[in-house]
Amino acid sequence: QVQLVESGGGLVQAGGSLRLSCAASGRTFSSYAMGWFRQAPGKEREFVARITMSGSSAYYTNSVKGRFTISRDNAKNMVYLQMNSLKPEDTAVYYCAAGDYNDSPLRYYYWGQGTQVTVSS
Repeated sequence: QVQLVESGGGLVQAGGSLRLSCAASGRTFSSYAMGWFRQAPGKEREFVARITMSGSSAYYTNSVKGRFTISRDNAKNMVYLQMNSLKPEDTAVYYCAAGDYNDSPLRYYYWGQGTQVTVSS
């Protein structure tokens, strides 16, 4: 069992930065790949980034490549999403999730409650 709690969301102007954090509880945290997803109003939840169990490899959706960086600290049971050069279209509720190293939300077993990110133009 893994419980996830996101933090770090907020309101930021276009071009600004935010760092999302995801705190995990449970001794099996390092047994799961971690992902970040987002959901804008009226849209489906979409994949943003994922990282392997060890943190040695990561993958991003095209729209955030070069702007977002996912990382994890298994000693602290933490996952991060550094978001730079934010755009209004990045506005969404951001979720962290634990599961398989995959783009599909169906392959993730544990989810946080989400944190709102709003980017103003």
